Amino acid sequence: MELLTPIFAMFLHGGWLHVIGNMLFLYIFGDNVEDILGHGRYLVFYLLCGVASFLVQILFQSNSMVPNVGASGAIAGVLGAYLLLFPRARIVTLLPIFVFFTVVEIPAFIFIGIWFLIQFASGALTLGRNEALSGGVAWWAHVGGFLAGMLLIKLMAPGRPARRPVVV
Repeated sequence: MELLTPIFAMFLHGGWLHVIGNMLFLYIFGDNVEDILGHGRYLVFYLLCGVASFLVQILFQSNSMVPNVGASGAIAGVLGAYLLLFPRARIVTLLPIFVFFTVVEIPAFIFIGIWFLIQFASGALTLGRNEALSGGVAWWAHVGGFLAGMLLIKLMAPGRPARRPVVV
C-alpha cells in the first residue's frame, strides 16, 4: 500500500488556493499535452510525472516532516512537456508593473522558463535547511516533475508534428 502513497498524495491538497492554482495551470497547459498524447498515454504520463516528483522531493528533502501533497509535481511535468512541444505558443499573462497590472502575451518558453528558474532557485535555498523555511512548498517536487515531463514526453509522444495549441 505504501507504493501507492505518491498516487494518493497527488489527489490531496493543502487548501483551496492550492487546488485552484494547480487546476489553473492544468487548464492552461494540460489539454494541449493531452491532445498530443491521447487520453490513456496522458494519464500514464501525468501519474509518472507525479511519482517522479515525489521521489525527487524525497531525495532532496529526506528529513522533512511536512507532508508531500498535491498535484504540483505532476502538473510541473505537464509544463516540461508543453515547453518542448509548444515553445513559441503565446501565453496570456497578468503582468504586475508597480501597483498596476496589465495583460500581455509572452512566448511559452519565457513564461515557463521563468517559472522553472523560480522553482529551482527556491529549492536551492532550502537545501540543508529546516523545512519550515520553505513555507511547506515542495520546490524539488516541482523541479523533478518538470524534468520528468521533459524526458517522458520525448519517450511517449507519437512521431507526428505538434499542432499549434489554442491558448486561453
